[in-house]
Amino acid sequence: MKENRQRLAVVDGIRGCSLLGILLANMLIFQYGIWGKDELHLYAPSAVDVGAYALTKIFVEGSFLPIFAFLFGFGLIKMKESLQEKGLPYRRYFVRRFLFLMLAGFLHSTYLWEGDILFCYGAIGFFLLLFVNRKQKTVLVWGVILLVISAALSYGSPADAPYDKQKLEAYVKETMTVYGSGTYAAIKDHRNNADPLGLSDVEYAGMLFMAPVFVAPMFLFGIYAAKARWFHEPDRERPFYRNGAILCLLPGVVLACAGYVWRDEAWSGTADVLGNSLLAFGYLFALAYVFSQAAWSPWLRRFASVGKLSMTNYLMQTVICTTIFYGYGLGLFGNIGVLAGILLAVAIFAVQVAGSHWYMRRFRCGPVEKLLRMWTNVSFSGRPKEKVAVGRGVTTSA
Repeated sequence: MKENRQRLAVVDGIRGCSLLGILLANMLIFQYGIWGKDELHLYAPSAVDVGAYALTKIFVEGSFLPIFAFLFGFGLIKMKESLQEKGLPYRRYFVRRFLFLMLAGFLHSTYLWEGDILFCYGAIGFFLLLFVNRKQKTVLVWGVILLVISAALSYGSPADAPYDKQKLEAYVKETMTVYGSGTYAAIKDHRNNADPLGLSDVEYAGMLFMAPVFVAPMFLFGIYAAKARWFHEPDRERPFYRNGAILCLLPGVVLACAGYVWRDEAWSGTADVLGNSLLAFGYLFALAYVFSQAAWSPWLRRFASVGKLSMTNYLMQTVICTTIFYGYGLGLFGNIGVLAGILLAVAIFAVQVAGSHWYMRRFRCGPVEKLLRMWTNVSFSGRPKEKVAVGRGVTTSA
């Protein structure tokens, strides 16, 4: 039981830390919009902000969302094992869970913010059902294959991009005005109806069709890690974590830096994909190593509390930041700079760490997590109805 609590604390701690990375990356979207964050020159940034932007792009933006994806895949296997121990048909529970995420993501992206990941996670979940019963070697091979394909598809010059550059810049300039001073209705209409790229319906459909190729590898690696029991006994796996961090961090940094510095080269997209994946693994292993050394420290418990409330905290980040930056709130969209945004993200996360720790000392589950459990388990208590044997070959609900 002690080892199980330690395992859960380490995984929840990693999830909690990844929320800081996600907030730092998303702060660019909150401040400049999902399309404007890559057109920073239109906001006339200072030299300090250009440097802060480069550091965020290299070390944060592409590497923390993959960690969250990894943990999602890892959690699926743990949930499957728990349901099977109770004699329950895990697939129907998964389907209900994925539908909840898609619904929450749809509402989140439609009514609050364009940077949602929940809908994508729910949709990719149905694809992952193909792999939850596969052997760990099979899952690993498919993860590597899809990673190689996504790296290959990322090869190409920015000049080859299919969208209209002038149309995109006009969209970003309009976004500055609408998001910075518009009403809630105006911002919602712009987010849901304005077309930033000028692509045809077929081109948009093609982008959606190819999306799983780019996002699926880290989900599959998470499934593999759960099957390979990477976090089953953190104390004994500490050398594995240390060696993994050493092997992944340096080449990850080199590739991510090269992809950013030489971003006009055809190979930069491939370097980004591989570098971000290696950085994600490097961060994962480094955090696992640190937390396995300090498994019972008060700081780990605080980060673990953030991880246990991951959906609630993720959605609260949206509410807080859109209120700060959008016109119906403080209207600071595009005004405070990248460095100030980083400091603001750290401050918001610090409040979430303290608030999550306070909350988890009084309650067992976050409000959004409670709704997810109620929906998934079709139970007001949020707990699945366990099956127990009452006779030979007969089971009933406990």
